[in-house]
Order: sequence, then structure tokens, then C-alpha cells
Amino acid sequence: MAHEWEKLIERAADLVRRGQRVVVFTGAGVSTESGIPDFRSPGGIWSKYDPEEFTYQRFVSSAEARKKHWQMLRDTFLSYQAEPNAAHYAIAALDRMGKLDCVITQNIDGLHQRAGVPPEKVFELHGTMDWAYCLACRQRYPMDEVKGWLAAGVEVPECGTCGGTLKPAVVYFGESLPSAVLAEAKERSQNCDVFIVVGSSLVVYPAAYLPEEALWSGAKLIIVNLTRTHLDGRAEVVLQGKAGEVMTALVARLG
Repeated sequence: MAHEWEKLIERAADLVRRGQRVVVFTGAGVSTESGIPDFRSPGGIWSKYDPEEFTYQRFVSSAEARKKHWQMLRDTFLSYQAEPNAAHYAIAALDRMGKLDCVITQNIDGLHQRAGVPPEKVFELHGTMDWAYCLACRQRYPMDEVKGWLAAGVEVPECGTCGGTLKPAVVYFGESLPSAVLAEAKERSQNCDVFIVVGSSLVVYPAAYLPEEALWSGAKLIIVNLTRTHLDGRAEVVLQGKAGEVMTALVARLG
């Protein structure tokens, strides 16, 4: 079994070694290793809250809904002091090796940038929890500043410039993915020669179309995930395991 694992790691490393443009696509399985709970897994955020209550339409139409939204965020994402983990650092190492074209992520925690991936190489399909913005005048506020307001007792943060509604810069149910980010991610996927999925079960669309775009364009697919995905049969290498352990082993083999 160990021998088979070594062969798979070496095969993946060889693909990356020969690749000129490597795209890494990350999902919740990378964030959970930093202690951030998944939305959909048992014990995840949607096992404690009703996702139907957290749509964009409810947020903009009801002050009571906005209060619930900010309370949920205060008690979940905004209460964590998450740090990058081994997977984040391994992906950043790929950049230092000159292999990384970009990271396309479904995660909203900003940990790729904190691990050392240049911000211009990170495409956040579902937005970021690092910022909030005013729906009226578009003024942006660092989320750390908004967290301070919430800690001081503010229940529904408002814009200090125009008094408008503040919303986290993440994609809610009922909102489209940011079109410019999605278009760039699609183009990068179509023009890479190696596409590595890390910690995603590939069930959330349209993000999950991107590895298919890469395959259609002739890229080699590597999948790193704890569980099977529907694209395992089309991948050159499937490495089942924790993102941090697998990516660290892959980078070590490259080094």
C-alpha cells in the first residue's frame, strides 16, 4: 500500500514538474484543516442554521433578516482566528518554485494570500470574508473594523459614509458569482496544462465546471480529496487523503 502511494505521489510530481501552467482549485477540505467548519458536512454550519434564511433577497429586504445574518457570522466565521495550514503553505511553495499559474478557490477565508500566494494570483469565486461593502455607495470596510462594531454591540452595521446597508463581500444564495472573476478563472482553466483539485468534492456549480473546462482543453487532472468525486475516473492521479499531508508530500517530492 505504501509503495502504491509513493507511485501516485511520484506520478503527480512528474506531471507538475513537466507542467508549465499549473492551476490549483481549492474547496472546503483545505479550510477545514485550519479549523473552519464546512457548510454542508455533518456538524457544519447548515446543520445549525437554515440556509433558506440566508439568501441575498432576505438580506436586502428585511432588517430582521440582516440582524440574523450578522449574528450568524459573528458566531461562526467572525469568531475564528484561523491560520494557514500545511496545504496553504504547500500551494504557496508551488508559486515560489515558479509552477503556479493561479489558485481558484471556493473558500472565503483569505488564507491562501496569508500563506504567501500573491493576491493577484488568487481568484475567489465565492468572494471574501475579509471585507464588507455598502450596497448603496459601494464603500468598502475591512471586516476587522466591522467585527469591532459588532463586539461593541452594533447588531446591523451601516455605512459610515451614507448610512447604507453593509454586506459581507461573499456570494450569498441568490447572487451570481462575480462575473469578472469567473471569466478569468475559466480562461485560466482552459489554458493550463495541469489542474489540481484540492479538498473539493466538486458538487457546487458553476465552480465545479472548471476542472471539466481544463480537461476539455487537454490539461492533466490531479485530484486530492478525502472522498471520491465524479471526475476521479478522468483524472491522471487521484490521491485520497488530507489536503495538508498530500500536498506537503507532493511539494517535498518536487523539491
